[in-house]
Amino acid sequence: MKRKKISVIGAGNVGATTALRLAGMGSFDVAMVDVIEGMPQGRALDLLQAGAVTLSDSFIQGSNTYDVTADSDIVVIPAGLPRLPGMTRDDLLAKNAAIMAEAVTGVMEHSRDPILIVVANPLDAMCHVAARTSGLPLPRVIGMAGILDSARFRTFIALELGVSVRNVDALVLGGHGDTMVPLPRLSTVAGVPITELLPADRIEALVERTRNGGTEIVSLMKTGGAYYAPSAAIVEMIRAIVQDERNILPCSAYLKGQYGIEDVYVGVPVVLGGAGIERVVELDLTPEELEALHRSAAAVRTLRDKLS
Repeated sequence: MKRKKISVIGAGNVGATTALRLAGMGSFDVAMVDVIEGMPQGRALDLLQAGAVTLSDSFIQGSNTYDVTADSDIVVIPAGLPRLPGMTRDDLLAKNAAIMAEAVTGVMEHSRDPILIVVANPLDAMCHVAARTSGLPLPRVIGMAGILDSARFRTFIALELGVSVRNVDALVLGGHGDTMVPLPRLSTVAGVPITELLPADRIEALVERTRNGGTEIVSLMKTGGAYYAPSAAIVEMIRAIVQDERNILPCSAYLKGQYGIEDVYVGVPVVLGGAGIERVVELDLTPEELEALHRSAAAVRTLRDKLS
């Protein structure tokens, strides 16, 4: 049986850590592309040599050109300028849109029908660029955001209550930015809603920390942003796709009337399987939650219209 091929466009911290996680699984061929001469080649060679220790037979190659991505099943695109202290995700809009368009064009010259996982910021707007440039069916262009944001919310809840993160379920919807919509009402610890475990002021503090989760890391690191958690979220999406798990995960998806939202990418729960997004799961939101989701979608639409 032919192994699945995963290409990673951008061999910086997010891309390289994603490749490392994929290599460790031993069941994929991995291609890495970056504009910096020698970097993807060197990282690929390093990962290949690590495989001799970890007993991974993944074939990994790096290149500065897109021919190495030929016949990809899934393409992950973290390529773009990183956030620095004081920058918002929206500050990256025009420059990263150009990088995204170039990356997608290069990929589509060598692969007929891949699934694209968009990671670069501002993420939801970059999904529009990837979809428009690729011409792929919209369910095959997916943004990685909700898994990461929900993981941050789960982490902060577990820390607050002093419990295992394995006991915590949490959900964050909306755009990957300041308007994201954490849902305390639907977030639980061993099945118990956190609204029954924490006072309102502590819940609001956790919500705000989640919204600023990426900014907090950028401000601490000074020279870049998160990559361990984003790469873990990417690999969870890849696993759901290649194993056709039909797993329900929060991802940035193109909505066509779901939640009363039209023609915009925004984070919602989806059934993720072998064909990409198989359907959007519509939750029964309160009027306040739905209004917040609509505000978040409007913010994404504003960015998308700037690109137009």
